[in-house]
Amino acid sequence: MPQQSSPRFVDGIGALADRYHAFILDQWGVLHDGAAPYPGVMEVLAALKERGKAVVLLSNSGRRAGFSGERLRKMGFVPEDFAAVVTSGEATWQLMRHRPAAPWNKLGRRCLLLTIFGDKGVVEGLDLELAERVENADFILASGVEPEQTLEELRPLAEAGVARGIPVVCSNPDLVAVSRDALTMAPGAFAKLYRELGGEVHYVGKPNRPIYQACLDALPGVDPAAIVCVGDSLEHDIAGASGVGLDSAFVTQGIHAAEFPPDAGPTVLAERLDDLAARHGGARPTWVVSRLVW
Repeated sequence: MPQQSSPRFVDGIGALADRYHAFILDQWGVLHDGAAPYPGVMEVLAALKERGKAVVLLSNSGRRAGFSGERLRKMGFVPEDFAAVVTSGEATWQLMRHRPAAPWNKLGRRCLLLTIFGDKGVVEGLDLELAERVENADFILASGVEPEQTLEELRPLAEAGVARGIPVVCSNPDLVAVSRDALTMAPGAFAKLYRELGGEVHYVGKPNRPIYQACLDALPGVDPAAIVCVGDSLEHDIAGASGVGLDSAFVTQGIHAAEFPPDAGPTVLAERLDDLAARHGGARPTWVVSRLVW
């Protein structure tokens, strides 16, 4: 299906379900808030399964696919129901393991790891030496940031890394993450600062093509024109889908919820979307829905 110049506002996923054979669904901000599914999500998944639709879950999480799958299970999802659970952390791990070409084969082996909750699973099984100080590192892996960390607290690390000329591998390009109570900083914010300071950054994850190729690989035989990506970030989900020629559905009540009052009419919503798109690279969705509801 060709991209539409004017997004269509619909009440739920049921309005577009029959047009597609496969759905690539963002996780945080669309399926769940990190602790529990949003209302209506389970009904959507059940309806898609009943209709024989293939579903791939896509996340910019810097953690590996197995961790993501278990977390989903604890929230009541059934990972086996999905064609795949694709994470940026898993794609990064595979690239660092196989080092197929530049920049991956030029990273070196001494890694300073930024992670969340002390998770080192993102580097387990890799031929890496974890460096305690930036002075001893060949590169920085930005996989996660601890909830209490601030960008200003990380600035000295960024400045030191840039001064040494070492690159950052960012396995989660998101600037913020949606939690139950608030938006929190994500590794993409550190990577953005690093680039602003003049440093070199290698991104894995939305909106970059490799992460979408991993999704397409999980949907063999499905015509890309019959695939729609559902996400709440214009900069990542919608721009990423557009970059690989896929249709998209934008969920307004995610990270951009403050820009879309729930009681606003269609004209106001369309104006807000135009303004938001202009501020985030111009990417425009095929569809617009408030939440992942049927």
